[in-house]
Amino acid sequence: MTTILGIETSCDETAAAVVDDGRTVRSNVVASQIDLHRQYGGVFPEVASRQHVLAILPVVEQALHEANTGWPDLSAIAVTRGPGLAGSLLVGVNAAKGMAWARDLPLIGVNHLEGHIYSNWIEAEGNSAVKRFPLLVLIVSGGHTELIVMVNHGRYERLGGTIDDAAGEAFDKVARLLGLGYPGGPALQSAAVRGNPTAYRFPRAWLPGSHDFSFSGLKTAVLRAVQQIEGGKATDSRRLTAGENLPPEAVFDMAASFQIAVIDVLVEKSIRAAESVGATEICVCGGVSANALLRKTVYERSHLPVSIPPLYLCTDNAAMIGAAGHHHVHEVNGTELAMDVVANLSLT
Repeated sequence: MTTILGIETSCDETAAAVVDDGRTVRSNVVASQIDLHRQYGGVFPEVASRQHVLAILPVVEQALHEANTGWPDLSAIAVTRGPGLAGSLLVGVNAAKGMAWARDLPLIGVNHLEGHIYSNWIEAEGNSAVKRFPLLVLIVSGGHTELIVMVNHGRYERLGGTIDDAAGEAFDKVARLLGLGYPGGPALQSAAVRGNPTAYRFPRAWLPGSHDFSFSGLKTAVLRAVQQIEGGKATDSRRLTAGENLPPEAVFDMAASFQIAVIDVLVEKSIRAAESVGATEICVCGGVSANALLRKTVYERSHLPVSIPPLYLCTDNAAMIGAAGHHHVHEVNGTELAMDVVANLSLT
């Protein structure tokens, strides 16, 4: 049995978890920075890094305490080394290096995206430990929208991805346009529940002949709809206060119409990709996989089995890093203390 301490600091969540055999979560502690960054309308990298420095040791200590685990019980420490914000990553990696060196424990560098993938292996309803390769994986978050074929543990082939905005990034930008606040994804989902998804005929970028995505044109279409109502006062999606002249009904309808446009493309292209590679299952992961309509739609439309982690494992957490680390523990060769962070680390 392996017992791994996972550490995650790729963006604005300071997280630590203890995971047995890549499946059983004994503790999962997350210190969120949402309230700190809300005033900026997004993550402020320097603020995030400094908050990680303050939170990392208390979070690790709490994770070990909740798991009733001591340092001698650990098989290894797994830590996110990329992709992400370089300053944030450095805090987690350097802390993990110090702990590994002091306790003579193996150190495993984990790709953040691989962590999201392995959230589908963690023991939870709908997550089966037995999966038959190849798997079609949709990673959908604020920074990434990728279609990956997982041909075996640790072996990935990229089919396609976004050529402009990630889906989560588009959610955040449109939420700003509509004056819905930060974080944009949950706020837009809440507004969409009250709207009519057919009120606006927003475009879907199908990009025939490829497995890529594009959400920039959809975002622009929402901007134009806002401008029509506000009399041209809306300028771009970067403004932090917007939608002040929009009737609530228009906000709700635009949110619902935008949301269904994104989800239609995500789900349909994932199903087509799975069919093209002969996948046995579709695995969805990343922060946007917490969206209720996305979860409902992919389950309803896919003829293949679908795996989506429970909500607490969709957003950034350390349990997924510990789960991924379990599948790499045999690769540790004693050189990991020399590893560095890679802000744009590739999965493939």
